[in-house]
Amino acid sequence: MTDATIQLMVNGTPVSQTAEPRTHLADFLREEMLLTGTHLGCEQGVCGACTVFVDGKPTRSCITLAAACTGAEIRSVEGFDEDPLMRALRTAFKKHHGLQCGFCTPGMLVTGYDIVRRLPNADAARIRKELSGNLCRCTGYAGIIAAITDVLENAPPEASVQPHARAQQPQSSAATSLLDNQDTPSPQTAKGDASTTIPDRHSLEGSPTLSRTLTFDTPAADIWNILSDPKKIVSCIPGARLDSATQDGKLQGQCAVSMGPIKAAFVGTAKMDLKDAEKSGHVIGRGRDSLSRSQLDGMLDFHVTRSETGDTVLSLDMTYKLTGTLSQFSRPTLVAEIADRILVQVASAIEARAQGKEPDATAQTSLNGLSLLASVFKGWFRRVLWFR
Repeated sequence: MTDATIQLMVNGTPVSQTAEPRTHLADFLREEMLLTGTHLGCEQGVCGACTVFVDGKPTRSCITLAAACTGAEIRSVEGFDEDPLMRALRTAFKKHHGLQCGFCTPGMLVTGYDIVRRLPNADAARIRKELSGNLCRCTGYAGIIAAITDVLENAPPEASVQPHARAQQPQSSAATSLLDNQDTPSPQTAKGDASTTIPDRHSLEGSPTLSRTLTFDTPAADIWNILSDPKKIVSCIPGARLDSATQDGKLQGQCAVSMGPIKAAFVGTAKMDLKDAEKSGHVIGRGRDSLSRSQLDGMLDFHVTRSETGDTVLSLDMTYKLTGTLSQFSRPTLVAEIADRILVQVASAIEARAQGKEPDATAQTSLNGLSLLASVFKGWFRRVLWFR
């Protein structure tokens, strides 16, 4: 594999170094820069120990490719020696016993810094919510929350690290090839940005599939009225937003996913084909999250029928392919568990809209991936205990 030249600003110092394109930022900092204050825990973007600032934004360095950060400004925990706000946080952590083994502390400090600068009026409940993406096995979080609250309540210094846009930088061919993570680009991809192109069935052959059925008490015609209207059905999906829809069924929009401080937004395009007489449809599309360089291709076939008992039945056949640094969350068993929980919310929203009501489940502006993962793990744990 051809090495890529990675040019960064790390803790205020320009860095130019070669590394394999698949090298994650955390490994680059620890092994190439010898900045071992960035800790590696889960290496799946879940525990938060590796959180650093990339262009002023808290970022999981264990699932961020170093090559994707070319031209970025990186600030690890070692880069805050003279920062007044970080000094106040360190003092408060010691005062309130906000650390024990210290393994989670670098990520906690970075996240705490972000909370103080972004949410000056945050109370303990909000702080706890913002820390949901950072795990600690020692403290029980009480000391950490008390430390951040202490800083907020005592005129915290202004944060010197602020979010900012990154200047566009050319990437080496090796880095670009890996980041795109596609064996053979489609003709559409070669012509334009991946988030504006639509995959075909052939490109999804061999990808994981998921089949589910949803049952409604509402008449089939009313359910179809929601499914066949892009604006109505998108409003039933947590975190989804429709930006435009054309007469020929081409849709553009995005779906936001939040997991603690990590926020991903898959922006993309889809094509919807409907058969009103049969009450069936087909959707295929592609979305891309620019920060993680992850891409999601998906296809959905759906059909509304009436059961022998008179219920309305919605049959769903889904095919998906997730590539990039977030692909480790695409294991079929995990996807199936999360999909089932999302579909409960979607089904409730569809039925509410079909009955002329406002759905409660879609009030959130982003899909809370952390709570979904937590509910999945609780389900697995209960089943293990049950079989024993």
